[in-house]
Amino acid sequence: MDRVPALDEPLKKLLGGPTAKVMAEQLDLHTVGDLLHHYPRRYEERGQLTKLAELPLDEDVTVVAQVADARVHTFNGGRGQRLEITITDGSGRLQLVFFGRGIHKPHKELLPGSRAMFAGKVSLFNRRLQLAHPTYAKLSAEGDDSADVVDSWAGALIPIYPACKGLESWKIAKAVDAVLPSAQEAADPLPPSLREGRGFVPLPEALLKVHRPHSKDDVEQARQRLKWDEAFVLQVALARRRFADTQLPAVARRPAPDGLLDAFDAKLPFTLTDGQRKVSKEIFDDLATEHPMHRLLQGEVGSGKTMVALRAMLAVVDSGGQAAMLAPTEVLAQQHHRSITEMMGELAEGGMLGGSDLGTKVVLLTGSMGTAARRRALLDLVTGEAGVVIGTHALIEDKVQFHDLGLVVVDEQHRFGVEQRDALRGKGKQPPHLLVMTATPIPRTVAMTVFGDLETSVLDQLPAGRSPIASHVVPAQDKPHFLARAWERVREEVTKGHQAYVVCPRIGDSADEADQKKAAKKKSAEDEAEKRPPLAVLDTAEQLRKGPLQGLRVEVLHGRMQPDDKDDVMRRFAAGDVDALVATTVIEVGVNVPNATAMVIMDADRFGVSQLHQLRGRVGRGSAPGLCLLVTEMPEASAARARLNAVAATLDGFELSRIDLEQRREGDVLGQAQSGVRSSLRMLAVIEDEEVIAAAREEAVAVVGQDPDLERLPALRTALDALLDKDREQYLDKG
Repeated sequence: MDRVPALDEPLKKLLGGPTAKVMAEQLDLHTVGDLLHHYPRRYEERGQLTKLAELPLDEDVTVVAQVADARVHTFNGGRGQRLEITITDGSGRLQLVFFGRGIHKPHKELLPGSRAMFAGKVSLFNRRLQLAHPTYAKLSAEGDDSADVVDSWAGALIPIYPACKGLESWKIAKAVDAVLPSAQEAADPLPPSLREGRGFVPLPEALLKVHRPHSKDDVEQARQRLKWDEAFVLQVALARRRFADTQLPAVARRPAPDGLLDAFDAKLPFTLTDGQRKVSKEIFDDLATEHPMHRLLQGEVGSGKTMVALRAMLAVVDSGGQAAMLAPTEVLAQQHHRSITEMMGELAEGGMLGGSDLGTKVVLLTGSMGTAARRRALLDLVTGEAGVVIGTHALIEDKVQFHDLGLVVVDEQHRFGVEQRDALRGKGKQPPHLLVMTATPIPRTVAMTVFGDLETSVLDQLPAGRSPIASHVVPAQDKPHFLARAWERVREEVTKGHQAYVVCPRIGDSADEADQKKAAKKKSAEDEAEKRPPLAVLDTAEQLRKGPLQGLRVEVLHGRMQPDDKDDVMRRFAAGDVDALVATTVIEVGVNVPNATAMVIMDADRFGVSQLHQLRGRVGRGSAPGLCLLVTEMPEASAARARLNAVAATLDGFELSRIDLEQRREGDVLGQAQSGVRSSLRMLAVIEDEEVIAAAREEAVAVVGQDPDLERLPALRTALDALLDKDREQYLDKG
């Protein structure tokens, strides 16, 4: 029988059942290899103390600090006892609390002046950070028995691991000691020529140095090497994907002269921007080849992506094929359907009385359609009567059959996975061409990482007739008269015949309260500092009707309203029968009312940078200039205010997406907001490591070009299989 490779050994065998169980359940670590790739989050220097001032709320942390004082308090008439210990690190103080019988041991051991490592969950009590019942390991004088917890670790650097309840950093360190000898057998995924050419240490040495460094230089060498492994293996996966796509057959789609596309272009009331022309050419060139297009179309809010996508769809219909557009929600699918049929006019009425001879049918297909309408739509698809179909995921179902599917356009926010892509591929006679659209500007590195198997086109020019948007921060706390002026500005816009949005972070109904409680557990210290819950749509609308916007037609819109009521409000707002719409972020994507010129965002600090940018894109869509007011109560020196100032200072979505990424955790960007749990990127930081990712991509393309099946690089194949097993869902499905 084959021996199990050392790194695939289950942890249970080496560490025993209970520890292995916690590692599997809490940290998703199952094998020796998993644990070796569970890297320290940071390192403490023996003589140094950590930054207590920067502890994150609600996270399991490990700190090294000194006891400043310890006091026992009694309560319940002397029946209850509580031990309060203050620890310090020079940057701040933190309170530890022990209750009941659990106070005797720490009271004896944690004397003022002693140093220890403490681990626990950071909570907030009386507006102060504290650790309740932390576990601790004393750091005594060298050679003392109780110090062996740290002294067994080489060097002057103490690794601090991402920990969890029931498994403190030092217990993880002990477990790592048990598996570290197996690092010698780690198979190196980097081709030798690449490793030597770039001067990297071998993988076993990198693993040893990252877990048990003797110096900061050791840590640096290990990190550089391990970052490269991650970037390179991921880029090889993406390069192989692109290579495989070029091997697939597809029907070349070229628009017919004097056909549907020419007829559509001839009736356009405006000329296309240079950007739209350039991007359209890239798309048409791809469509004319005999392997499937895979293209990501990035464009600012309102840059005319839908127009570019529609022209690509019409080109495919012209060539005898069909085009499908997938939207993330029914509301957006309906809206696309409405705007596309309006733009096409009689060209969308093929086969109908009054329709154009060149026209085609444009059908809508969503999950909630009535049976008769659905049956009619399905029939139009299978006969080829409908050249264009717009729908939600319902399009992917087994029952949906196409006559000849030539192009799939995927709109915003879609986790459009391999399974779905394969399902749609199966519906075409040959794999269809694919265009993915996003209005969220994605920095180059993220595009290379998350959408790395797609070629990218960028629309960075706004169409003519779009007005600039002036943005200002309104500090409601420091300068209440600024807020009063904001409402005056809304009234002025309405007097000129325009309309306004007022956006709030939450709805304010009973279901909302439950969500609030859940969210409260995840708050950051900054949010906790001000206890007030975020402003709600229902309350704000009521106050505005009675107060600053009295006499105006104020309506509300939020996600929990009945679909018909939502549509009714949106229709009346679009028709100009509503002056101010108080809404949640349901208006963030796709709402188009050119007459709306002002937007007031309440509690703007509760929204992300990209989200504020998306919201702002709803105004200034007509010929009158737009105004966006970001209302906040956060103090001037806060990080939240800096974020809002950045949004007010630029309309460049790419610039803002960089700022956004720098301020958020890497995991969030890659769709994985989880602390302490590993994603496939453990060491690589998508924004900071732009150069590593770009270089790894080049190397990956060269390697795959020479050896697509990696026959000469078995260790790289193994690493790739491991990545695809774990992360196929998370990464490579986004394209």
